[in-house]
Amino acid sequence: MNTTMTTLTGEALIGGRAEQGAGGAFRAWNPHAREHLEPAFHMVDRAQIDRACVLAGEAFDTFRTTSDEERARFLDTVAEQILALGDALVERAMLETGLPRARIEGERGRTVNQLRLFGSLLREGSWQDPRIDPALPERTPPRVDLRSRLIGVGPVAVFAASNFPLAFSVAGGDTASAFAAGCPVVLKAHSAHPGTSELVARAVVRAVELCGLPAGVFALLTGTGNGIGQALVAHPAIQAVGFTGSRSGGTALMAVAAARPQPIPVYAEMSSINPVFLLPHALEQGAERIGREFAASLVLGVGQFCTNPGLVLAIDGPGLATFCKAATEALNATQPATMLSAGIAASYRSGVEALRGHASVTTLLRLEHEEHQGHAALFRVSAADFLERHELHAEVFGPASLLVVCEDVAQMRAVAERLEGQLTAAVHLEDADIDAARELLPALERRAGRILANGFGTGVEVAHAMVHGGPFPATADGRSTSVGTGAIYRFLRPVCYQNLPQALLPAVLRDDNPMGTWRRRDGQLGKH
Repeated sequence: MNTTMTTLTGEALIGGRAEQGAGGAFRAWNPHAREHLEPAFHMVDRAQIDRACVLAGEAFDTFRTTSDEERARFLDTVAEQILALGDALVERAMLETGLPRARIEGERGRTVNQLRLFGSLLREGSWQDPRIDPALPERTPPRVDLRSRLIGVGPVAVFAASNFPLAFSVAGGDTASAFAAGCPVVLKAHSAHPGTSELVARAVVRAVELCGLPAGVFALLTGTGNGIGQALVAHPAIQAVGFTGSRSGGTALMAVAAARPQPIPVYAEMSSINPVFLLPHALEQGAERIGREFAASLVLGVGQFCTNPGLVLAIDGPGLATFCKAATEALNATQPATMLSAGIAASYRSGVEALRGHASVTTLLRLEHEEHQGHAALFRVSAADFLERHELHAEVFGPASLLVVCEDVAQMRAVAERLEGQLTAAVHLEDADIDAARELLPALERRAGRILANGFGTGVEVAHAMVHGGPFPATADGRSTSVGTGAIYRFLRPVCYQNLPQALLPAVLRDDNPMGTWRRRDGQLGKH
């Protein structure tokens, strides 16, 4: 193990070098022990933010013109360097988040695997979507030679998430997809796990060095509050933003990005209650099992997943009573667990109390535990009241869910039509429910990025076909995903080359196709 890489100093990383932030000090918080952790970290100032962004801008052309193989090798090297941190990374992440070892080790595996997955995408080559329409000089009017591909947009500002200290953080999906696109990354570390962030950032910086890339390809900025993020998004060198967090945080960054002299896109994952529809025959045949599975999904990770099942819709009747009994019994048997931070715990308690005190809502279960822990909670409301009370549609981030009791499938669909954009929507059904599910499907397609049958949204597979996105407010741009290889397209834009000589064309568009990449030539897909 490289002790230089695993020794925390509390410093930012800019231009490949560690330096102390010029602003005030802050420390990480151990949510289990409820005490601060060493060392002290310091806020970066505007001059340091500016230098990181300028260096990223200067590195862009060199980085984006590296070959696919060179960038794939870089992503593989980042993965190797993260693994080389060993237990030092796992133990620090456990201290800063309260998450168990198995969760952190699993998340480290996911982080490494998604880096390697983007490497395999680069090696395959067709991510550039090369298209060739050769000149037709004999046509009337003649057609010029047209060729296009996708290139990186430029330096990307990435904001680490609070609930995934590795997989959605320093070297998480946003960073991996930006690197794959050839975009330098300036990353704002999350103040809840600055030590974890520093360790991973040192691994990334080491990979930059080993691969001979410009130091500006990556920077880590440290600090608390909103000022750093706003200054980062406003910097003219930054050309896109990746964010995972609250709706208020995401929309604030969207406003900053839109107000720039040159507006830029913000890809923000923000808010989702992930409705679960229990159709009549599924409830009749499997209410007890579904209730237990729902409870397990609700409390997974203390409910601190963006795909947490925060809303359940079902038709009143004996099956629903069985579901409620099984779910509450299973939730009663769960052990309380520490939430990620004092702020998240306080926000969760506030959301639960708002539901408990609502005139239209009945409390089915509300477990009492210590204030820093996430206690399971389940509430019930009629579909009619839910449709009238928009405040009941708000996300409660934690292990709480609201059961909406419907009169029939038609009312269930009416509720679906009134929901905001969602990351996921789940439908539990048997064969006899197919017609009812078909009736619901159009509304779900318009409102969710991922539709599941007989399951729950918790558990997001990193795969080529995965969509982790959805209409606003689930994400700022429902045309994108933050998980899976499709995430690369957030940070790419098309360029068309008209009548350029072969010597000036990028390799993927030359007639000889040296890499044997799949391309569209006159609309036909092949290696021609």
